[in-house]
Formats: sequence, structure tokens, C-alpha cells
Amino acid sequence: MVRILLADDHDLVRETLAQYLAARGVGPVTQARDAEGVLRLLEEGAVFDLVLLDYNMPGMGGMSALDRVLAAGGVAAVAMISGDMSQGLALEALERGARGFVPKTISPDAFVRAVECMIAGEVFAPATLLDRTEEGALSLREMDVLRGICAGKSNKEIARDFDLQEVTVKLHVKTMSRKLGARNRTHAAMIARDRKLV
Repeated sequence: MVRILLADDHDLVRETLAQYLAARGVGPVTQARDAEGVLRLLEEGAVFDLVLLDYNMPGMGGMSALDRVLAAGGVAAVAMISGDMSQGLALEALERGARGFVPKTISPDAFVRAVECMIAGEVFAPATLLDRTEEGALSLREMDVLRGICAGKSNKEIARDFDLQEVTVKLHVKTMSRKLGARNRTHAAMIARDRKLV
């Protein structure tokens, strides 16, 4: 049984999301109004597969809430949910160890798929949020990752080279491969050499 904890200070948003997850058979979902409530539950020994933290909560919100919940134990994964569609926020959350960054503007079905993806161990962030370059153009960080792949480095080695989290490198590999039309890392390296990108 998957155990989810959803923290949001807006009762309507929190209860609606929790009910939608439960209706789709994802849960049970425990609810908290703020990060302090999350920390209290964890201190009492509760264990969760996924904690969904609203970015903007009074008292303790933002990245400090993420850091404290990640450090608390009793949690397999923590993800941020936010009404703010900011690339900077998404990347910072992932860099700090979040399993995902989920905008509240996505559809209910997409929200459920995102939660299922994160429970399965995948990192989630909408590609539209991470890709702010021209269509098909690789970002500077994607180029760094591509050079690392062409040099035969693993995601862990690339992460170490650029002081990144390994999950962030995986996301860059995914978006870069999509832009190049590559099936996998090896194919991406072949395309890069053919197009003289590296």
C-alpha cells in the first residue's frame, strides 16, 4: 500500500487533490496544513512513500521546508507542488533532492500520473518548465551533459563534474534526447558527432 502525505495550507486545494488521488486508487492520502504538521507526523513515527509539499505555505515554506522534511527521515521521496511555474524554482528543488516539481496548473489526470511516476522512483518535472530554449536548441547545461555522454561518462560522473544531483543530470539527458530525436544516450552521442555538436 502506497502512503502519501499532502501538505497545503489551502483547504480546498488540499482536499480536492487528496480526494482525486483516492478516487484513482492512489493512497491512502494523509493531509497536513503546513510543514510543521508534516514534521510532527514524522516525529511521531509516521512513514510515507511520497510527501507532496506546497511551495508557498505560511510559517515554513519554500526550500527550507523541503530541506527539513528531507532531513527528517521516514520519507522515501519529497516533491514540491506550486502555483508558480518557475524554471528556477523547479531546478532548485531538484538540486536540493526533491523527487519532482509539480505545477498546480496541470490537469488532474496529469497530476495523478506525476504522483504515480514519482512513487515508481522517477523524477518528475514538466519538460515545458525545464526547456526555456528555442525549439530544438540545447541549453548550455544540456550541452555540458552531452559532452559528458560523448566522453563516455556516467550520469554520476557528469553530476560530479558539474556539481549537480544525479537526478538533475537524468532530466537533462531526457530533455536533450527528446530535442535531438535520440532513442538513448548512445544514439544521442552518435547524433552529436554526426552534427559536429561536440
